[in-house]
Amino acid sequence: MSMIRDLRAAVRPSLRKSNTPYNSYDTTRDPSASSAVVDCAVYRDGRRQETPGCPTPHEAMLRVREQGGFAWIGLHEPTEEEFAGIAREFGLHPLAVEDAVHAHQRPKLERYDDTLFTVFKTIHYVEHAELTATSEVVETGEVMCFTGRDFVITVRHGGQGSLRALRHRLQEDPELLAKGPSAVLHSIADHVVDGYIAVAEAVQDDIDEVEIGVFSTPAKGSPRGSDAGRIYQLKREVLEFKRAVSPLLRPMQLLSERPMRLIDPDIQKYFRDVADHLARVHEEVIGFDELLNSILQANLAQATVTQNEDMRKITSWAAIIAVPTMICGVYGMNFDHMPELQWTYGYPMVMGVIGVVCFSIHRTLKRNGWL
Repeated sequence: MSMIRDLRAAVRPSLRKSNTPYNSYDTTRDPSASSAVVDCAVYRDGRRQETPGCPTPHEAMLRVREQGGFAWIGLHEPTEEEFAGIAREFGLHPLAVEDAVHAHQRPKLERYDDTLFTVFKTIHYVEHAELTATSEVVETGEVMCFTGRDFVITVRHGGQGSLRALRHRLQEDPELLAKGPSAVLHSIADHVVDGYIAVAEAVQDDIDEVEIGVFSTPAKGSPRGSDAGRIYQLKREVLEFKRAVSPLLRPMQLLSERPMRLIDPDIQKYFRDVADHLARVHEEVIGFDELLNSILQANLAQATVTQNEDMRKITSWAAIIAVPTMICGVYGMNFDHMPELQWTYGYPMVMGVIGVVCFSIHRTLKRNGWL
């Protein structure tokens, strides 16, 4: 037990030094400033410190300074006014604050003094009964994470990607949570990447469905090549998925390989597992993109073949019809002296010749696969 206590003491975040006075921002005097706060809690030795009501960020940090531990503040789509006080309280860099408020950022990892700013793209699979040319397959959101020595601030954008269940799971593992803010950062990264894995499996099912539709016999009245709209829409959704996964590879590599003061060495080992899972998802997404390219090309090739078959059929029937047209055209000329005009069997002979020639042409074209 003493060894565990010593380990906890070694990895427990040190108190953050700041020249900003704590009474410079008091959320109790500005109710609108805390309207975006979803949850705010102080954790000490891996356990949530229960207090009557939900403390304000200012109150949470006062307790951290006095008693140790770290604060975890969760926000959902804060405005500039709502986030300004918290930014001053924790000394957050203005550039990172601007990114966190306005969102629509690509996944990245940036360091500002004693704070790590991490951006994650969350992906949610949109259930649909049938994939169409207008179906929404994936829905994206964002989670920004400010990680300091004694605080974690998470800013979420979008209707998906709630961290409430993640917070509860972490609170059930005090030994991991005792590692400090870096444990929270790892759990968020792991949570986001696990979401990628689930979405990749669902997208794979959609691609399989489209692939079967392209290479199977089309339904009656449905021409080949009619799946192009579905394929293109699915390709756009996969591209959106790719934009979330690919830029995150470098940040995860840095968190798993490069020593950082704000990342506990024991937690850094777990980032390697997250980076490995992310690399696997990235390979799958790249494979999806290439496979959809092949399916789209095959679909377009089938449409071209179908058009060629139609043109051959039209050409074949035109060749057959040209025989009676030519013969009838000759005998439709108004000349007084033409052979067989007065012959009793002239008409049956001409019709017979037309029938034999047309039958021969039809049989030849059919044998060659034109009809």
